[in-house]
Amino acid sequence: MGDWRNKLFSVSGLAMLAVLFIALVTLSNVLLRGQRLDLTENRLYTISEGTRNVLRKIDEPINVYFFYSETEARAAPSLRPYAVRVREMLEEFSQHAGDKLRLRVIDPLPFSEEEDEASQFGLQALPTASGASIYMGLAATNSVGDEQIIPFFDPSKEATLEYDLAKLIYTLANPKKPVVGLMSSLPMGGDFNPQTRQPSPPWVIDEQIDSLFEMRDLSPTVTAIDEEIDVLMLVHPKGLSDETLYGIDQFILRGGKALVFVDPHAEIDQPAQDPNNPAAAFAASRSSSLERLFGAWGIAVPAAEVLGDDVLALQVSTRPGMPPARHLALLGLTTDELNQDDVVTSGMTSVNLGLAGYISAREDAPVELLPLMQTTDQAGTIPVDRVRFLADPGTLRDAFSISGEKYTIAARVSGTVPSAFADGAPGDGDTEGHLAASDGPINVVVVADVDLLGDQFWARVQSFFGQRIITAWAGNGDFVINALDNLTGSSDLIGIRSRATYRRPFDRVEELERRADERFRAKEQELQDQLTVTEDKLAELQSGRTDDNVLIMTDEQSAEIQRFLDERVRVRKELRRVRRDLDKDIERLGTMVKVINIGLVPAVIVIFAVAAAVARRRKAGAA
Repeated sequence: MGDWRNKLFSVSGLAMLAVLFIALVTLSNVLLRGQRLDLTENRLYTISEGTRNVLRKIDEPINVYFFYSETEARAAPSLRPYAVRVREMLEEFSQHAGDKLRLRVIDPLPFSEEEDEASQFGLQALPTASGASIYMGLAATNSVGDEQIIPFFDPSKEATLEYDLAKLIYTLANPKKPVVGLMSSLPMGGDFNPQTRQPSPPWVIDEQIDSLFEMRDLSPTVTAIDEEIDVLMLVHPKGLSDETLYGIDQFILRGGKALVFVDPHAEIDQPAQDPNNPAAAFAASRSSSLERLFGAWGIAVPAAEVLGDDVLALQVSTRPGMPPARHLALLGLTTDELNQDDVVTSGMTSVNLGLAGYISAREDAPVELLPLMQTTDQAGTIPVDRVRFLADPGTLRDAFSISGEKYTIAARVSGTVPSAFADGAPGDGDTEGHLAASDGPINVVVVADVDLLGDQFWARVQSFFGQRIITAWAGNGDFVINALDNLTGSSDLIGIRSRATYRRPFDRVEELERRADERFRAKEQELQDQLTVTEDKLAELQSGRTDDNVLIMTDEQSAEIQRFLDERVRVRKELRRVRRDLDKDIERLGTMVKVINIGLVPAVIVIFAVAAAVARRRKAGAA
């Protein structure tokens, strides 16, 4: 009777627990709808404050269509995790934007209307080995019919995924084309070539900026920067008057963004020739600076020094028929020298610089420098006078000294700064409307090199049946466009940084493989060294023979070969043992991970259950 009652109560208890579990799940779905807890190390599923501000400021609804060929993607499993990542981030966007962001996830099956729609938007299809096409792109429209697309989500650009999506939304929410004000002392828009008596074409970077932004040329004599200008681009500012500097100062203090290129010695700056004084062109200064404004911000670009780097030095041809020589002051920056955590330089792999300077900041500077480009620690400074009339790049090594310091070549400059004109406007000292300090942190990007804008440093231009064919062989143009694109956005967009990747490498396994590989290579080298010694020994024995049967091996030679063969067998066994040990270590690690993943939670529950049972028995016994 007692057992029957216990069983009944046990069954009733389990049924009540099941009902309670279902009730709790249902209640949590109702009460905690939309609530999320992001426990990932890098907060992968939490969008930044800048993105939230962009979404919060949407006035008119934006339609977002995420085309993902989920059915066809079964043939390409490597894309599926990233597609999930994109969809989850879009859902996060939609949740924060509410009804201002209408998200549709579409699976464009072959020969369907959805596939035609994706094609009409201009999305790219990835062909598979089976002949199918996989779409994984996005199209978005606003209330006035503007369209923005991401043709295909490239998994290698995951770090900038949030920025790319936020930028797309921002562009549709603010459809006005950004205005870039260009003030340059160099003929970026083309010039007249006195030698050919033909107009020279505009620089490639000038064409690219003009195609993506509304570009307005500014005279170097302007005294005020129009408020309609979103970004002021200053290139090689030379001899600007105090009135012009004041206009730039006040524009930046009002919150205007600026992209500034200065240079201690711009090779691309070719002074005009004076037939009456040919030497004047050689003596003319090719440096530029915003010294007065930089001084107020607490930064400097030294005018008497350029940088050399023993690791980044590019090879150049100095004379026909001579082999290329490394030029210490012509630098080829790679991924390691470009800040991969900033959206401007994230994903970039190369930028070429010529006779670049560097940016430094005082200890008490009111601004913060965030490096975008740096040298390696094998860099040092070179006096400008040494590169001014340089005939042989090899001579730069004669007095070059590596400082062991990494120099900053390009940086974001942000912080609340005072005006460079503390007494008001120059001249009459008019203080009406004068800003003595910035309203908030300034947004400026400073680059200590102008030559990177020149075609010869990054793009090859060819003429093909009257068409200019441009082939970029470095990322200089991408850097400028990225910087302008970022600065023309809102401050919210500028604050969005690259995100960590959702892929987590097996660090422990990679470490095991690396160590085993080192042991494997050491054994291989040991075998190779023994083979070399044996060959030398055989050659020595052969050369010492005086008999006529040189083609027949002697007993001593045969014994030496046999000794080597025996040793090779021994070393190969050792190599196989090293490989087996590696596999065992990895299998042991994998087993431990599986045990933790599968058994940890049940084990914790069992421990709690046993502890609760023991406590209940003790309580019953005490009663």
